[in-house]
Amino acid sequence: MIVSKWLNRKNVFVLLGATLFYAVIQGSILTDILPPFYKLNLILICIYIILATSLNLINGITGQFSIGHAGFMAIGAYLSAIITAKLHGPLALGLLVGALVAAAVGFLVGLPTLRLKGDYLAIATLGVGEVVRIVFLNTEYVGGAAGFTLSSKITWSWSFWLMVLSIVVMHNLINSTHGRACISVRENEIAAEAMGINTTKYKVLAFTFGAFFAGLAGGIYANYMYIIQPMTFSFLKSFDILVMVVLGGLGSLTGSIFGAIFMTVISALLAGFPEWRMVITASLLVVMMVFRPIGLMGTKEFSLNFLGKKGERNVT
Repeated sequence: MIVSKWLNRKNVFVLLGATLFYAVIQGSILTDILPPFYKLNLILICIYIILATSLNLINGITGQFSIGHAGFMAIGAYLSAIITAKLHGPLALGLLVGALVAAAVGFLVGLPTLRLKGDYLAIATLGVGEVVRIVFLNTEYVGGAAGFTLSSKITWSWSFWLMVLSIVVMHNLINSTHGRACISVRENEIAAEAMGINTTKYKVLAFTFGAFFAGLAGGIYANYMYIIQPMTFSFLKSFDILVMVVLGGLGSLTGSIFGAIFMTVISALLAGFPEWRMVITASLLVVMMVFRPIGLMGTKEFSLNFLGKKGERNVT
């Protein structure tokens, strides 16, 4: 029953498309057709897709306002780096430990802070992110302000399939009963509480899952970029991720994916003009808020329902 549920035409089409895309890029890398700069940006796209979709769980699906996502990315980056570089553990273990510790911190932080709302929650999450950064900045074991160097172990295969796995897990969470409860919190928290939904529980759930995947993205980043520094995970990193989510559309998983791809490509094109990157990013956000405040996708998802069975009801 479970196998037949998953092996429908839509899922098979998506799997074949992802596999074909992976095979083309992998072949280009193995034959040295793809320049290193493009490979770097493809892996960065995978990392930012995980970050944007995980923040979307908190800000878009559950309707909260977190601007401390870089803090959880930092936890995943440093913990995975300690496992792989200092303790010489396997890469998979480092990524898992980093993600789990980030999730645990997200849970502990979420319990008290997610009782707050609006601007108060934003300030609290910003403070958490800065506390995490300052802790690593003053920890000599991980290099302090000078940073932490390690060998690059992440490949295109690791980054791509971890991104796919993350999207699948988050998609299933959003479409589960737990995801529907999170959406009800976003739409009307008072009404959700009146219907017996424990709003704090679901806000903490979304915050924990978001922190887990942010930690996973941080682990991928650390094990690919050779060096990590506390300044990499400043408020500006959280702002970049937030722009991706808002640009794509709060509440849309595919919107976050499009936003992450778009912003990474723009950053790559402006690599020679670093002083203009933040100006253009901020300008894009202002224009989007004026002309389309719901983002590119709003709360809608890209649909392949035309591939469903004949007579099956289409839901956008």
